[in-house]
Amino acid sequence: MKNYLKKIENKLRDHLKLEELIIVDNTHLHTKHKSFVPGKLHLHVKIKSQYLGSISKISAQRLVMKALDEDLKTSIHALEISINK
Repeated sequence: MKNYLKKIENKLRDHLKLEELIIVDNTHLHTKHKSFVPGKLHLHVKIKSQYLGSISKISAQRLVMKALDEDLKTSIHALEISINK
């Protein structure tokens, strides 16, 4: 699991200008939800970025989603994105 989260971190750092990045795995909070899919993650990415903070929230979130496009199709069920300057 830690290797996979490191892979996500590397993808985000490679594609975006970030000052700080924290990835929180909240999958354990969703195991009793009706839509829960074993093997798919619920992640919260907390990003500090002057660049992403300077563009519209929608544009910033699209860039994050684009960087994780393949993972969203295969391994990530839910992605919460928090962006600060």
